[in-house]
Amino acid sequence: MRNHIRTTALAATALLATLSLTACGGSDNATDGKAGAAAPAANATATTPGTGKDAKDAEETNSGTAQAPAKNASTTSKSSADGSRSGKSSAGSTGSGSKSPVTCTGSNTKVTVSKVSRPINHLLLTATNTGSVPCYAYHAPALRFDDAQSAFPVLRDSIPQAVVALEPGQSAYASIGLFGESDGQDLHKGTDLTVYFTGKANQGSTGAPAELKLPAGTSWGDNGFVTYWQSEMDAALMY
Repeated sequence: MRNHIRTTALAATALLATLSLTACGGSDNATDGKAGAAAPAANATATTPGTGKDAKDAEETNSGTAQAPAKNASTTSKSSADGSRSGKSSAGSTGSGSKSPVTCTGSNTKVTVSKVSRPINHLLLTATNTGSVPCYAYHAPALRFDDAQSAFPVLRDSIPQAVVALEPGQSAYASIGLFGESDGQDLHKGTDLTVYFTGKANQGSTGAPAELKLPAGTSWGDNGFVTYWQSEMDAALMY
């Protein structure tokens, strides 16, 4: 009986030892499991800052990309507005500079007559555009000395290659050969000269004439001439 109780006690002691070892092993495994579970958490935490930075960088990058078109759009809009203003300005400028030319007359020109040293026995007519728009000096001036009944002869050989167009401030020129070289012609002393302008169709005079005083001592003959209007003084005085 006593041996049986001792055996039972030893068996109980061995069982407790076994349970104790088992409990310790289970506790170690639980700790290992907890540590193993913590590793992924640590890895997840380490990854999170990287993900957050990447996300922030991506956000900044996307933000910058999104703003560029907006800035360009604003610039384009401003450029378009500037273009519109430029176009308007250009249109206004074109409109003010596109006035149609008119015919030169005594009303929109200042006409002078002067003596020249060469060629001899010549006068020079100068007509300067005093208007605000271009004018055409068509054909040749029609001249009348004093109270002469007929117009002064026109030299047909002096026809220019093109009609003389005068911008405001520009001048046209015509020379007057007071008399020809033939002997025995009658000369007339002159004091006044009337200059008439002709239109494009050359059908008589147009507009107001210019009333001038001749240089002192001027004499003219019936076989004298006047040239067509020229754009250069030398071209007028070559006849």
